[in-house]
Amino acid sequence: MSVKIRLKRLGKIRAPYYRIVVADSRTKRDGRVIEEIGQYHPTEEPSFIEVKSERAQYWLSVGAQPTPQVEAILKLTGDWGKFKGDKDAVSTVKTKEPKVPFVADEKKKPVLKPKAEKPAAKEEAPAETEAAPAVEEDKA
Repeated sequence: MSVKIRLKRLGKIRAPYYRIVVADSRTKRDGRVIEEIGQYHPTEEPSFIEVKSERAQYWLSVGAQPTPQVEAILKLTGDWGKFKGDKDAVSTVKTKEPKVPFVADEKKKPVLKPKAEKPAAKEEAPAETEAAPAVEEDKA
């Protein structure tokens, strides 16, 4: 049985994301897998790449063949270099900077105004007691 490390596609039509999986080479692209060893989200900026390094090393050591796309990802994470014997292989994956928490400026006035109490019941304007007389035309 030939085992491959490849990408399993998930997501919507124009918003793909992938899982890096170990599967039999004869199964469908998104079919049954042996193990999931990572994630890849290409639409984020920078791309999100996460690989369980020890599991990738294990599957490479027992003969699993990565596809060209997965091989490129493993080179970025440094796992391919470790497998080939390079002791100095390091991850070159760019990571997103964490968001800076919002802090409101205490010196400025708040934008939101507090709710004012409703004024006392206003006196209703008296309804017109003398309505204009209806004008009817005499048809004689």
